[in-house]
Amino acid sequence: MSSYFTDLAQQYIDGEWRPGTGSWDIIDFNPYDNEKLASITIATVDEVDEAYRAAERAQKQWAATNPYARRAVFEKVLRLVEDHEAEIGDAIVAELGGTRLKAAFELHLAKEFLREAVHLSLRPEGRIIPSPVDGKENRVYRVPAGVVGVISPFNFPFLLSLKSVAPALALGNGVVLKPHQNTPVVGGTLVAKLFEDAGLPGGLLNVVVTDIAEIGDAFLEHPVPKVISFTGSDKVGRHVATVCAANFKRSVLELGGNSALVVLDDADVDYAVDAAVFSRFVHQGQVCMAANRVLVDRSVADEFTEKFVAKVAGLRTGDPRDPSTVIGPVINSSQADAISAVVEQALAEGATALVRGTTTDNLVQPSVLTGLPADSALLKQEVFGPVAFLVPFDGEEEAVRLVNDTPYGLSGAVHTGNTERGVNFAKRIDTGMFHVNDGTVHDEPIVPFGGEKHSGIGRLNGDTMLDAFTTQKWISVQHGRSGFPF
Repeated sequence: MSSYFTDLAQQYIDGEWRPGTGSWDIIDFNPYDNEKLASITIATVDEVDEAYRAAERAQKQWAATNPYARRAVFEKVLRLVEDHEAEIGDAIVAELGGTRLKAAFELHLAKEFLREAVHLSLRPEGRIIPSPVDGKENRVYRVPAGVVGVISPFNFPFLLSLKSVAPALALGNGVVLKPHQNTPVVGGTLVAKLFEDAGLPGGLLNVVVTDIAEIGDAFLEHPVPKVISFTGSDKVGRHVATVCAANFKRSVLELGGNSALVVLDDADVDYAVDAAVFSRFVHQGQVCMAANRVLVDRSVADEFTEKFVAKVAGLRTGDPRDPSTVIGPVINSSQADAISAVVEQALAEGATALVRGTTTDNLVQPSVLTGLPADSALLKQEVFGPVAFLVPFDGEEEAVRLVNDTPYGLSGAVHTGNTERGVNFAKRIDTGMFHVNDGTVHDEPIVPFGGEKHSGIGRLNGDTMLDAFTTQKWISVQHGRSGFPF
């Protein structure tokens, strides 16, 4: 595993591993013990340009390659991930502080998405559409967008890089990937190494490890990419969308959330507690779909709260390498400080701490808060850490209003003894995804994934990948002769 961080601490441009030429280095730290994993000299604007130009050169031939031949690359990547699963899991634990459970979860999903990418190469289909003009044949071809820029986040970097990179390549595009600065290997250069070893032609996939302090908007504004796929915060996503629109690019935005898990009066309380604890505290709460808010009908609030608090209080915080650890470190000190500030603000606004965790370096123990004022801004924003807000409500109408009272609309869940009641509840929520009698954190390879409102634009997974990474081209053929008015 350690070789990943020494061997892959470089840029990958036009099929070559090489150092960046920037004037400073990104230092890759283990967030648990602050061990230095790697030092990577950043890529400059010139190297971003070289990466995009390499992808542009390689893409035409790749698009013309038989899709059955393209498919073989993804089969090999999948086998490589399976063969090196233990080492990749160790790297996830080391670079982003993921627990053993989280690493296994991320790897399982990554393999599922690679299996789908194998089939995606064969998915594009053309159409012949009728014409009102006699003798005209209208052909609609689905063709690659060209070159796709991918910006991935730090929380599930291996999965979320692959989730855009693999489909974009499978559909005949070239790709330039910019991983998050805190996860440059697992989210970036490791992905490049797997594709290189699987036989992907050089130049098609490039990885630039850099920072906006060095390159500004060059990654977004560059004339080559036709699509930018961004996963991250809504604040940055708004900027990405603005720059893309100004440069006539398509943006696919998978942004933050403020999901609610709702417990109705007829719910299985014990099961709802288990779902809520997982939905809030998986990967330290650093999940866009995490249940920031747990809304509980007042008739079952006392029972739910007692059991929820007891379960949260028993969660083990500590070394993510220990299989018994449930809560590992958050990604960096600024995140730890931000989470502590949220708890302090909530208490200052009058909330009560039913569980109050302490913070030691990047280890943030869980907190459970209740009694937050209804107009608190904290109930409307995304909290990217192990803090749960318990909110009682009186009846379904109030629950619907509370769930929707946020700028976000990504995921959510409702627990009830009546399935169709849950479905009808879900239909009233302004989200891209909602789950009945389950947790809020789900992702599946062929189900459209994405959000409404500030949670994003567009969808990924399954057939929606065609909309994200291909375009349609109309070619008409006139059999016989057209008549012209002059």
